[in-house]
Amino acid sequence: MDRKKFLTSLPALATLPLSVGANNSSALNPKKPALTLAHITDVHIRPGDNAPQRFKDCLNKIKGLKIDFFLNTGDSINDASYSNVKRESVTEQWQIWDDCLKQIKGYDIYSCIGNHDPWWAAPDTKDEMYGKDYVVKRLKIPHRYYSFTRTGWHFIVLDGNNTHDISLDEEQFKWLEADLASTPENTPTLIMSHFPTFGATPTLVGGNHSDHKKLKDLFYKHKDKVRASLSGHNHLYDKTFYNNVWYCCNGAMSGFWWGQGDKDSAGPGYYFETPPGFSILKLYEDGGFESEYYAHNL
Repeated sequence: MDRKKFLTSLPALATLPLSVGANNSSALNPKKPALTLAHITDVHIRPGDNAPQRFKDCLNKIKGLKIDFFLNTGDSINDASYSNVKRESVTEQWQIWDDCLKQIKGYDIYSCIGNHDPWWAAPDTKDEMYGKDYVVKRLKIPHRYYSFTRTGWHFIVLDGNNTHDISLDEEQFKWLEADLASTPENTPTLIMSHFPTFGATPTLVGGNHSDHKKLKDLFYKHKDKVRASLSGHNHLYDKTFYNNVWYCCNGAMSGFWWGQGDKDSAGPGYYFETPPGFSILKLYEDGGFESEYYAHNL
């Protein structure tokens, strides 16, 4: 059956995942996961193309999959980063984001800062809407990078939006080293960054951490802990297994920025061969990790 016709014939949410991967457990793991999570990324919410309602509909479908909470790896709003973006546009986009998240009231959502989220064109660096601090406030996160622990799993959220390239600043890298060192041995750990820390998609479109070798070495040093590294940014789906770590670049909720696509799109709303979608993660007590990518219609 033609894959394009199959996907477009489905309801608003595909009933089956496009792919399944597992670490230390199979896709048919009989054990109950410690956590079931939704990973969304690159929502790029904005007015137009009925994007807000389409996002709301998808969030409602995700709730039906009985998840524990959401992970969001950034570019939550369409764009605040270009020099011609006005205050009114930034405010409108964040208001739409807040309105959409009412659909998941009662669920925790842990977010990264994406490169399109901060407004750098504010008239003054002291303006309350300037830069990352305002994004931290709007995403309701404790800091531009942070960590937390839930149900035996440790989560580390990074900010790869450095001044000159995609990387962690020295202060943040030292914090990451200390955080991993202080995490008890054999604690399964999941890393989040807006940008891929490793994987296949950077060979196609770039966008990876320039300090990926440094991060890879650190993850290997703590190979008893680090199980997965999630990202977005590239709007492409890939899952790379290296040194016992799953590196998952999980597509984009917005697909081709809520548009129909271009000459390289494999189907409506696709970016190259990746349809718009999100991932459902299953995290097991023994460190097992599964990731399923779900396509959704736009």
